[in-house]
Amino acid sequence: MEDYFWLGIVGALIALIFAWSQARRVKQFSEGTPLMEKIAAAIRKGANAYLKRQYKTVAIIFAIIAVILAVLAYVPWINGEGLVNKFVPFAFVTGGFYSCMAGFVGMRIATSANARTANAASESLNRGLRVAISSGSVMGFTVVGLGILDVSVWFLILEYGFHCDADTIANTMVMFGMGASCAALFARVGGGIFTKAADVGADLVGKVEAGIPEDDPRNPATIADNVGDNVGDVAGMGADLYESYVGSILATFAIGASAGYGWNGMFLPLAIAVVGVVCSLIGSFMIKTGEKASQRELLKSMRTGTYFAAALCAVLCIPLTWFVMKDVEGASWIGILVSIFCGLAAGCAIGYVTEYYTSDTYKPTQNLADATETGAATTIIGGISLGMISTAAPILIIGVAVIVSFLASGGTLTTASELYEFSFNHGLYGIGISAIGMLATLGITLATDAYGPVADNAGGIAEMSGLGEEVRERTDALDSLGNTTAATGKGFAIGSAALTALALLVSYVEVAEKALGGPMDLSVTNPAVLVGLFVGTMLVFIFGSLTMSAVQKAAQHVVVEVRRQFREIAGIMEGETEPDYESCVDLCTSGALRAMVLPALLAVIVPIGTGLVLGVEGVVGLLAGTTTCGFGMAVFMSNSGGAWDNAKKYIEAGHHGGKGSECHKAGVIGDTVGDPFKDTSGPSLNILIKLCSTVSIVFSAVIANVHLF
Repeated sequence: MEDYFWLGIVGALIALIFAWSQARRVKQFSEGTPLMEKIAAAIRKGANAYLKRQYKTVAIIFAIIAVILAVLAYVPWINGEGLVNKFVPFAFVTGGFYSCMAGFVGMRIATSANARTANAASESLNRGLRVAISSGSVMGFTVVGLGILDVSVWFLILEYGFHCDADTIANTMVMFGMGASCAALFARVGGGIFTKAADVGADLVGKVEAGIPEDDPRNPATIADNVGDNVGDVAGMGADLYESYVGSILATFAIGASAGYGWNGMFLPLAIAVVGVVCSLIGSFMIKTGEKASQRELLKSMRTGTYFAAALCAVLCIPLTWFVMKDVEGASWIGILVSIFCGLAAGCAIGYVTEYYTSDTYKPTQNLADATETGAATTIIGGISLGMISTAAPILIIGVAVIVSFLASGGTLTTASELYEFSFNHGLYGIGISAIGMLATLGITLATDAYGPVADNAGGIAEMSGLGEEVRERTDALDSLGNTTAATGKGFAIGSAALTALALLVSYVEVAEKALGGPMDLSVTNPAVLVGLFVGTMLVFIFGSLTMSAVQKAAQHVVVEVRRQFREIAGIMEGETEPDYESCVDLCTSGALRAMVLPALLAVIVPIGTGLVLGVEGVVGLLAGTTTCGFGMAVFMSNSGGAWDNAKKYIEAGHHGGKGSECHKAGVIGDTVGDPFKDTSGPSLNILIKLCSTVSIVFSAVIANVHLF
């Protein structure tokens, strides 16, 4: 069966070639007028400059961590051996590189597609949709292509280069996600701070105080706002989903080996990922719409592609699962297939629930828009309330998926059973496979997510270049749809994070018990576990506070700068003088780079510190607390922010007095509060969950040998 792993290389090439072809297709379209080209070039320049500075900062931190890992790996600490697997320092660097590369490629095509989407929208709504979704496909298929390539290459190196057995490869590769998660957290936090500082600053002064439209060229922060869409919602999100995708595969690798499934159990998740590439590719061609389409019709178009891809993947997984698992001793191929279906169904269900709570075609967001009639305070209260209630369905969906997948794959909840430990590992494999199923069609899911920032930029370029009202209406329709698809994409990432984190938690327990040479006391009555739970919960709130505070401080600098330019530079409001756009870009860049380091490093420092004080049991508690609290908080923040944003757009479409009304001003304030919720703190939490787990696994031997209690 190990010879079949070469199919991973084939699947990766299919995804990357398709991404390349879609990029070429996008670039065949015209960027439009010279003014549109100039604006697009300014956005591209700002995005490239920010990423260059961000990657320099990340490279320095990565070099330091890699050196520490190398010392732990190659210095003989105990019994002539290192405390960390010798491959980890190299895999840490490659994981970080691929994660950054995924975001960088997506950002490059997004900044090439924004003006082209605006220009295509001047011809028809469907043409604009096709350009934007094609650019999103580049991101989606680059992420899955690089993810499968990274996993496959490392497997082949360990198998054919070092002749490792299945258990060694599985236990080694589960540690490889640390680099991808670490890079993703820097990208997501840094990009999120940049984009929301610019967005909040531009909206508060431009819309609320000056009463000018969104993306008005007179607003000094408008270029920074559009740059932020690319570095946060594209580059940051691409790195985020890359680590989610790779993390789920690696975690299931490890559980497959522990369950006694050998090469077969390790090959199945990779094979499902390859099948998902093909299904996503086919589904992407089914996304299209007619002119004058409503929001409901646009959403239906997106759902047609994603649901078709999921259904086709489910059908193809039937013969695949039978072929791979039918002769594996102790495995129920039908039960494992049920687990795959659970993941696919849970992903679609979470996507729909997220859409229901954040799209302005449904009552929750419309009711939130109604709350603007009585001011900003009731709008804020309503948005927080909506976010809180929206956590119920995703948590229940994940809960059902976990239980059904566990039982269907051979798990038993009766600890008195003689086969409890044996069946327990089988059930956990089902949970891991469920996470694989949820992310199997990530290519098209991420395409519909990455499409959103492109449509948002297209609307900004249409406004700044003075295109007709009809064009702006089309780009607004695409942008509003993008807010919903972006929220859906975050729902997928958060849902998969919960399943993957559970698999990683189990992997940590196994690795830690091996390092200890015996079982651990993981009961809640164990003080170390209980304190660890509190520390994990605390970490979620501190992380959220730091990222929200960073946006607040950076946004304040932008607000002050925009007010200064309106006050001191004559002719801006009359359109006679061009604002100083670069000053706002520089403020957002410096603010993001300064503030992103501490929150990201917390995910590395806190698990190790907790382990050194409380031991391996304390880390188990920390991981459990971070996972449960972080999952609920991430859903709450993402959905509140998405609903506030679309409530504002619902008003701008002509409801409750439309643009410039008092309701609109209240809606804008709600949106500015929701911006860091949905694009900075919320989506970063799912990376925090998994990075804590991978850091704990990598340093498990250190923690097992050095701790106070």
